[in-house]
Amino acid sequence: MQVTLLGTGDTTGTPTPGCDCGTCERARELGVERSRFSIHVENERTGESLLIDASPDFRHQFLTEDVPLPDAMVISHIHFDHLDGLGNAYRLFDDLPVHAASEVDPATGESVAGTIRDKYDYLDRITVHDHAPFESFETCGFDVTLVPVDHPPLVCYGLVVETDGAKLSLTGDTSYDLPDRSKEALADPDLLLADAIVPASLCEHHPIGGNHHAPDGTPRTFGTKHMTREGALALADELDAGRTRLVHLAHFYPPGEAFEEPLAIDGERYELR
Repeated sequence: MQVTLLGTGDTTGTPTPGCDCGTCERARELGVERSRFSIHVENERTGESLLIDASPDFRHQFLTEDVPLPDAMVISHIHFDHLDGLGNAYRLFDDLPVHAASEVDPATGESVAGTIRDKYDYLDRITVHDHAPFESFETCGFDVTLVPVDHPPLVCYGLVVETDGAKLSLTGDTSYDLPDRSKEALADPDLLLADAIVPASLCEHHPIGGNHHAPDGTPRTFGTKHMTREGALALADELDAGRTRLVHLAHFYPPGEAFEEPLAIDGERYELR
């Protein structure tokens, strides 16, 4: 499988519009970008491709990167930076399968699949397919599994994508507090894409600080919803990831750290075999 990182940023992206911080200025100098989150996975055996999350930057991403339009999508959760690009299905697709979890969210009274079905009821070009967490389904020649993670107050899912012995794991938007069963599902990937919104040093600026501290006191969660860089790397070690790229990155990383390994930028490509 060929994995292309179309969008590696958080909700505002980097550079952030109207921002002249050192990190945004450095991104402009380097000519790099972190648009809103989206991952393209191509099955070279079948010639099909799967899009993980529909970024609001959908149009820009597909004009910028040399990848085919997807044959199907998977949506991890209903925050706008992962969902609102779905409106691009209008006039681009005849019938686009969209896969999402069937589990009802206590916070909304609706599943991710149900929310998509209701919110995009005007789109006759998409067909929503409901799937239970941990129950693998096939799309684009891949075996795909939705894996519950911890992103309060909404339900959210990581993903496992497998084919021909290759395994891609995505943590989705999550704190460090993943359920043990989810860690088991995500474990031993060839490539791990892990949410790492900021470095742990910035937890002092969050209203509630950090959480899930390491033995040395380093917070592995920023607030309640996202892992720190240090938390994501600790999880990668625990999952025994073959390779790790950190994604869903905010422009709050200090400029001297913001583009260092293993922090990803848009356009990176990985061949998994």
